[in-house]
Amino acid sequence: MNMQISTKGRYAMRLMLDIARYGRGETVKIKDIADRQDISPKYLEQIISELNRSGLVRSTRGPQGGYSLARPPEEYTVGSILRVMEGDLSVVQCVKDGEGFCDRFETCTTVRLWTKISDAISSVVDNITLADLMRWEGEGKIVSIDGTENKEPASSSDAHCAPQ
Repeated sequence: MNMQISTKGRYAMRLMLDIARYGRGETVKIKDIADRQDISPKYLEQIISELNRSGLVRSTRGPQGGYSLARPPEEYTVGSILRVMEGDLSVVQCVKDGEGFCDRFETCTTVRLWTKISDAISSVVDNITLADLMRWEGEGKIVSIDGTENKEPASSSDAHCAPQ
């Protein structure tokens, strides 16, 4: 079981955050995002295509063309973006597909554990918006898993989060 968000999912978050930050009613060009985020423009094109098809971003053609958010940053949850890129965020198949997936579903003790873990993940990603991420970035601090704050400058490039 791999419970990691893919590179594509992480880059989609960075791309959406970049558009939210630099768009502000204007279109943002993929080349500019690629330069700021240090991500291949070709890879960003693949990601933006999926985001565009799903209605999360709008594309504008022409010399002033580029991409913009389809809605205000407050209306995008991390979960809504990740599900476009990753699909269902359940940690195991039986939680996603229920009884139809496994004959042991009704009697399996661990299905309750997997459901609780999946619900906890959804609770986090469905309650954090792009606007929240923008605010966190503006605060200039990173909060670690244990809740302590690091005073390192916030950066959406996430050099420390490079693909493994």
